[in-house]
Amino acid sequence: MFAGRQKVASCAPAFGGQGIGHVTPAHITLAAVVEMIHTATLIHDNVLDEAKLRRHLKTCNARWDNEASILLGDYLFTQAFYLTSTLNTTYACRRIGQTTNTVCEGELRQVRSSGNFKITEAEYFSIIEAKTSSLCACSCELGAHFAEASPVIIAALGRYGLHLGIAFQLIDDLLNVLGTENDMGKSLGTDLAKRKPTLPLIHVIQKVTSEEHQQLGSLLFSPDLDSATMLEWFERFDALEYTKAKAQ
Repeated sequence: MFAGRQKVASCAPAFGGQGIGHVTPAHITLAAVVEMIHTATLIHDNVLDEAKLRRHLKTCNARWDNEASILLGDYLFTQAFYLTSTLNTTYACRRIGQTTNTVCEGELRQVRSSGNFKITEAEYFSIIEAKTSSLCACSCELGAHFAEASPVIIAALGRYGLHLGIAFQLIDDLLNVLGTENDMGKSLGTDLAKRKPTLPLIHVIQKVTSEEHQQLGSLLFSPDLDSATMLEWFERFDALEYTKAKAQ
């Protein structure tokens, strides 16, 4: 979804009417860089979630082990920064370095939120903005910057990428409940298995009565917790429609 080649390169021709906007060799390099970084985050994410399937194939940790997965992800990160250093400006290095820090901070915050069912909707949005949306925003900004767009346009494209990333994560939360592994091509239900609160669950927690809250609390820490069990709660409180509306 957030393929670097699409986000970086597609933002370049968007300004052709201004006499700028051609795709340059820097765009091609940065498209590869962002794709490497995105892939590295997915490889590490698969380890954190103990996921066995990604893009209809066995994950690296399922095919080999966690050690190989971490090293491969690290290799992709370092290769990405090496490629960025070959450009004749340090702008991309600074922007990408800032973004990867933000992504890692978001992932750390999500790990710490595991089992914290008091998390607010605002805190949830702050986490997904960091761990998911920041890389999408960075891709769009890089495409615009290296197409010689104005600072105003670069900022506008960054906001576009940020909002797109948030919408993507919300729909991903929905598909984690409603999708099938055969259709999605990846392991599902990992958020619930890891007790990571997502927007549908946060919405339900905010709406339940005190009596229902106790019942739900018991369920959330039950070893039998899965998406099918939670679906009844999500439907009862229109949590899925609420999440879809937020994405829209």
